[in-house]
Amino acid sequence: MVKLRLKRIGKKRAPFYRIVAADARVNRNGQYIELVGTFDPLKDEIKINNDLVLKWLNNGAQPTDTVRDLFSKQGIMKAYHEEKLATAKTNKENKPTKAVAAKK
Repeated sequence: MVKLRLKRIGKKRAPFYRIVAADARVNRNGQYIELVGTFDPLKDEIKINNDLVLKWLNNGAQPTDTVRDLFSKQGIMKAYHEEKLATAKTNKENKPTKAVAAKK
């Protein structure tokens, strides 16, 4: 399973994190698949590539609790849920009804 999580790269008493897509079995600062953003808690700066995050979320990646909160602050989780509802609605509209399917 792929997780969207934080990877610490800062030094002692100066935390700095990368938001990465990584295999859940890999340790915290281990190898990752793709870098999707950064987070600096000292300056409270969050830089996220929205397109990459939405791509990973649509492909089934699960964000950790902290990363989910960061995404919510940036409005990414809201956009993801709206996109998910829109695709579900279009799939429901395009699905033929049983009566139409039986006539064919």
